[in-house]
Amino acid sequence: MTLSLAHGPEIAAIPGPSVVPYRVLQAMAKPMPDIYSGDLLPTTDELFEVLPGIARTASRAFVAIGNGHAAWEMALSNTLSSGDRVLVLECGMFATVWAEMATFNGLEVEMMVSAPGRAIDPAAVADRLATDTRRSIKAVLLAHVDTASSVRNDVPAIRAALDAADHPALLMVDCIASLGCERYEMDMWGVDVTVGASQKGLMTPPGLGLVWAGERAMAAHSTAGMRTRYWDWTQRALDGPHYLRFCGTPPVPHVFAMVEALRMIAEEGLEQRWARHRALAGAVRAAVTTWSAPNGLSLYASEPSEQGDPVTTIRSGSVDPRALSAICKERCGVTLGVGLGDLVGSGFRIAHMGHVNAPMVLGVLGTVEAALISMGAPVGGSGVAAAAAVLGNALA
Repeated sequence: MTLSLAHGPEIAAIPGPSVVPYRVLQAMAKPMPDIYSGDLLPTTDELFEVLPGIARTASRAFVAIGNGHAAWEMALSNTLSSGDRVLVLECGMFATVWAEMATFNGLEVEMMVSAPGRAIDPAAVADRLATDTRRSIKAVLLAHVDTASSVRNDVPAIRAALDAADHPALLMVDCIASLGCERYEMDMWGVDVTVGASQKGLMTPPGLGLVWAGERAMAAHSTAGMRTRYWDWTQRALDGPHYLRFCGTPPVPHVFAMVEALRMIAEEGLEQRWARHRALAGAVRAAVTTWSAPNGLSLYASEPSEQGDPVTTIRSGSVDPRALSAICKERCGVTLGVGLGDLVGSGFRIAHMGHVNAPMVLGVLGTVEAALISMGAPVGGSGVAAAAAVLGNALA
């Protein structure tokens, strides 16, 4: 008989869609209201009033009914024209997907790719911008934390590279993985366009893409040649008819859900929230480092200052990640994130974003450790003990 320990609540340790709090699920289950009067109108007002604070900006947010890819397209189409050149900084996989969208929509894409497991070198960006004497690069695109690699780029240093070259390119940052999970300062860091989505650190089901547009982005919008009627920012005036903010029927359940999630974030406090994610991420990284052994597991993001707090990507070495994941899911009730990009078949991911706490993280780590032991995998020591020590120190 094969023993199963999976009978009980399942835990999804995947980097999105993340765990949705019960309060958010309850808000989403409200009956459909009159979309022209009643509770939906002040709730929508609250959504648009609160969203700027999540990105730490005075700029307004635009809401796309869609996922993060929808927000990518909204950002590009409202600021650029066909044939414009964009410099895409890749440290994992998702900036490449954004680049593919840019190419499909008629932009000229130039890629700068980091070494595996490392962030983009700001000095290399500065060097490239210095050679762009004709200012042909109209925008620089990057992910703050790449969901596939868990590598964090140094956004302020990229901004400094643009400023040092006195380069007018827009700085566009994908914060889909990091928003609400670790420090991000749109205005302080000089970001022109921030892209987010509802389904990760913001604890709401997939369905809302988010774009924050700064002054320079709004100025570029006036001459953008890729604008479409559905994504167009000008059509989404805050002072116009209520439905125009969404270019049609509002995404009613998501509006109620997102506002409830934002209320929960406000109750916890953004700084406290960042500290919680930092502690939980540190516990996971300590576990992986302790498990590390010849031909065993290791952290993909090799530089501590470049390790993102929403998710941890793990090289599996000689350990079969598919077999490990199958044991965790089918026999223990824990779903791990699959390896993406160059880690397909050679890595996996543990997410710790949004509505997560110490018991959930320790439970996931304990399950992984038990699975490793059951497989006879090389393990350097007890990662669970190391993780508990990190959390204990954080609580002291």
